[in-house]
Amino acid sequence: MRAYARVVARADGRGGTVLAELRGETPLLLRQTPGDGRVATVYVVGGAAGPLAGDDLRLEIDVGPGAAVRVHSVAASIALPGRPDAVSRMAVHAVVHDGGALHWLPEQLVAAAGCAHLAESRVELAVGATLTWRDEVICGRYGETPGAAVVHTRVDYDGGPLLRQSLAVGPRAPGWAGPAVLGGAPATGSLLVVDPTRPADSAMVEGTVARLPLAGGPATLWSATAPDAHTLRAHLGGAALAEVTA
Repeated sequence: MRAYARVVARADGRGGTVLAELRGETPLLLRQTPGDGRVATVYVVGGAAGPLAGDDLRLEIDVGPGAAVRVHSVAASIALPGRPDAVSRMAVHAVVHDGGALHWLPEQLVAAAGCAHLAESRVELAVGATLTWRDEVICGRYGETPGAAVVHTRVDYDGGPLLRQSLAVGPRAPGWAGPAVLGGAPATGSLLVVDPTRPADSAMVEGTVARLPLAGGPATLWSATAPDAHTLRAHLGGAALAEVTA
């Protein structure tokens, strides 16, 4: 199955945001929810099971100057096996212009047994743009060995590289559960915050949570592993996420 979805947000000239374009195709459906008008909130609604191996899903987001968009999903995305030797793909391309803000806060990606999934995200930020970008991966459903999943995240700031991150789990990624990667943890994720108005953060490691200021822009990356999805979400929440999404 192939599906394409697109979100275009523009400032309304009165301190709010309007969605100039909002369209999707099954199973990549988009729904706007009511809000105060300052930030447009969009939910990704899965119109079918999956993604299944062989699916090719693409989402484009364009946030104009002065506009603000928050994107959630109504449930976790469960990558499932499908056609033999096929790979499912979810590609997200986001552009945030000067003064725009994008908060990408979907539910987790679950790599179910037997899946072969590729998640690719590419974000282009202008100077003065704000970004909150959360990725969470759960290695298999309860009591099962995960399938193969690869998550690539690429973020540019002012035309230069800010973040290049890749994670592979499952049978096609030797050593993924070892001490150099997840250390046996079944849940892992990251939270990237880019905000030119925030004071610089210092580097920190506490247990399985690390905070790292990035050199390519006004950005901080939180990374964490956890024994379950609930604990992982707590690690990647807290004051930092509350501040930037308020």
